[in-house]
Amino acid sequence: MAFHFGRLAVPSPIVWLQAAACAIVGWSLWHGALAVGPLGTTPEVTTTPDSNNPSPAVISPAAAPARIATAQLAAAPSLGLALSRIDVMVTYNDTLDGIFRRLKLNLADLASLRSLPGLRAGLDSLRPGEWLRVTHKDGQLFGLERRMNESQTLQVVREPAGGLKANVLQSPLEMRMRTVRGRIDTSLFEAVEAAGAHDPTAVQLADIFGWDIDFAQDIRPGDSFVVSYPEVWRDGAYLKDGPIQAAAFVTQGREFQAVRYTDPQGGSHYYTPDGRSLHKAFLRTPVEFTRVSSRFNSARMHPILNRIRAHKGVDYAAPVGTPVRAAGDGRIRFAGRKGGYGNLVEIEHSRSIVTVYGHLSRFARGTRVGAHVTQGEVIAYVGMTGLATGPHLHYEYRVNGVFQNPQTVVLPGAEPIDARWRADFIARSAPLLAALEVPAGPQLVSR
Repeated sequence: MAFHFGRLAVPSPIVWLQAAACAIVGWSLWHGALAVGPLGTTPEVTTTPDSNNPSPAVISPAAAPARIATAQLAAAPSLGLALSRIDVMVTYNDTLDGIFRRLKLNLADLASLRSLPGLRAGLDSLRPGEWLRVTHKDGQLFGLERRMNESQTLQVVREPAGGLKANVLQSPLEMRMRTVRGRIDTSLFEAVEAAGAHDPTAVQLADIFGWDIDFAQDIRPGDSFVVSYPEVWRDGAYLKDGPIQAAAFVTQGREFQAVRYTDPQGGSHYYTPDGRSLHKAFLRTPVEFTRVSSRFNSARMHPILNRIRAHKGVDYAAPVGTPVRAAGDGRIRFAGRKGGYGNLVEIEHSRSIVTVYGHLSRFARGTRVGAHVTQGEVIAYVGMTGLATGPHLHYEYRVNGVFQNPQTVVLPGAEPIDARWRADFIARSAPLLAALEVPAGPQLVSR
């Protein structure tokens, strides 16, 4: 807005006030008279009424900026505020020594920190992406906080006598059991979110039933699920979804159930209600794919050779560079170039089973003849080497030299629950399964 005197436009008093305010804020930020905290947070700077006896800035563990995307400084000015607080994110190969030097903190304080009993190991094992909270005055350390794990926070403060003191603050985790139900309209992730759970629970659900259900091909609108799991809370705030304790999934008229059991030796696995392991010796599909571009077919017209030629595997279309995983535990018997397969890996498993992975762009580090691999380990990456019209994985499953359809072959299962623990399993799994309350109607076939 402006006032006009003849042809001259004069800014209104409001504009003058806004300009003056911006100038004051800019000067204050430049000279440290204002504190700017991490994005999305309110700066917390401790004030001390007596500048001759400053007390350390103590921030509660709940205020630790674990979810902040970028680090900014909360710098204390010289205009009446005694302490400065800095939230710094640990980067790759960062050390506490490097952080102290970068922030121009007193290295003698670092030496004092490292000399505190039992503290050195906790300070030397920094993790990229974690946050440290440092409180100082003119480079002298007054406080340091580090989240050690989900329930413990290391807090270092400077005592009135001048020395540094370390404490581990306990934040006990609270487990709140939940049972959610959902029906799929478009995708599993959207259905799980609509039911009130979160993406990690959807991933767990797919992992648990992934040996029996192809979540890329088999899921249909109207499929349903029930999941029982603990929510993890800390200091009255939601933290994450815990491991699924029991689940049921109904797809195309078939019902699958799973229950989690931790045996006396500490191993946790998922079983059917009658104690059979849901874990199979082989993955149904060893790659995340967009579609099946060619199925197992004894009389397929080859797209390049233009003649009838048996297709003794399944082609999974996926972008170049998509990780390819070992379908099961075994030993690599071939890794190299082989004719129309292009770059190829062959893995020899027990029970005279061999799996084959073709048209690879490159091999993973450690993929070599004689190397042992475990189920799910990345062995190579999708490509289009050899006779291929586009990027995809050609996957074969052979038993005693005979080609089997990877999509329909009955996969060997893992060992059932140990007979010694069967009674304990039944007693502990019964209430978990009862919580699902999924009656098997006439259209359902219980697994």
